[in-house]
Amino acid sequence: MNAVFERAEPETPADVTALARHALAYWGVRDGEPELLKYRENAVFRVSLPDGQPAAMRIHRLGYHTDAALRSELQWMSFLQSAGIATPSPVPTPAGDLFVLVGTVASGPPRQADCLSWLEGRAVGARGVPLAYTPEQARQVFTAIGGTIARMHNISASWTPPAGFARHAWDFDGFFGPNPTWGRFETSPFLDGPRRELVLQARDKAAKALSEHERSPRNFGIIHADLVRENVLIHDGAVRIIDFDDCGFGWHMYDLAVALYQNRDEAIYPLIEASLLEGYRQERDLTEQDVAALPLFAALRSFAFLGWVQSRVEGDITREVGLRMSNIAADVVIAYLRGEEGPIAPSALGEMNADRA
Repeated sequence: MNAVFERAEPETPADVTALARHALAYWGVRDGEPELLKYRENAVFRVSLPDGQPAAMRIHRLGYHTDAALRSELQWMSFLQSAGIATPSPVPTPAGDLFVLVGTVASGPPRQADCLSWLEGRAVGARGVPLAYTPEQARQVFTAIGGTIARMHNISASWTPPAGFARHAWDFDGFFGPNPTWGRFETSPFLDGPRRELVLQARDKAAKALSEHERSPRNFGIIHADLVRENVLIHDGAVRIIDFDDCGFGWHMYDLAVALYQNRDEAIYPLIEASLLEGYRQERDLTEQDVAALPLFAALRSFAFLGWVQSRVEGDITREVGLRMSNIAADVVIAYLRGEEGPIAPSALGEMNADRA
C-alpha cells in the first residue's frame, strides 16, 4: 500500500470492526468478535486467537505506512523483544504473514491488519489526568522508564536492520523539510496573526539550532518517537513499551523529550525530569549538550503537533479540538523562543497528547 487515500465518507467504529472481523479469518478465527479498545490513528482491538490467548489486532490508518514500513516496524519490535525489552511480539498468520490486507466493498481500498501479543500492564498515566504517584513512586517509575529508553537505544545501536528496512525519519526534514512527517504547520488556520509570527520566529530559531546540532551514531538512531504516558505500561514494577506506529530514525533526545512532554505541568516535574535522566544515565551516557537540548526537542514535538492537527482536522478531530491543541503547541514553542524552560500551559499539555493518542 504505497499511496495515501482519502475516505469519501467518515469511517465509523462499525466499519473498522467489520474489517477486524474479516481479518481474524487469516489467523484461523471464524466466529470471534473483536473488542474495540481504541479508535484514533489506528483501530485497536482485543481478540482471542485459536489457542485461547488474547492478542491486540490493529487495523491501520489508510495510507500512513507502506507495506515495507509496517514490516520494518514489526521487525524492530521483534528484535527489541528478543533482546530483552518488554514489547509486544508480532503474531504471524498460520501462513507466516506478519500482516494482511483486508477490505470490504463499503470500506474502499484494502487496509493493513496485524496481530500483536497481548501485554498486561497499567499505563503510566491516564489521558489528560494528573499523575497519581507520590514523589517517591514517581522517582522509581521515571528512573525505570529512563533506563528502559537507554537500553532500547543501546540495543538498537548494535543492530543491523535487514534488507528493505524502511521507516520515516524524525530528522531536520522530518520537522522542517518540504514534507514533514506529521505535515506542515506554517499555514495552520488555528494560529492568529501575532501568535503565528511568534511561532515562525520560534521555527527559525529551532531550525538553526537543529541544523547545528550533533548528529552521529552516539546520539541518533532508531527511536520510538511517541513515548507518551499511554504507551508506557508498568507491570510488577517493570516497564513495558507499546505502540511503535511512529518509530523511525531520529535523535535519542527526542524520545526523552516526548516522555517528559506530557508531564510538564505536574507539580513534581523537576523530580520527573531528574529521575528520567538519571535512569537513562545509568545505562547510557548523556552529555551536558544533550541535556541542554531538551527545550529544543520539546519545541520540535510541538511543531510536529501543529502539523498533525492541520492534516487531521475535520477528518479525525473537530475544529474545536484542533484549535485547543494548536494553542497549546504554540504556547510551548513560544516559550522556547523566549528561553523559558519551565512548565508550559498548565493543565493543558496532557490534553494535547490525549487527543492524539
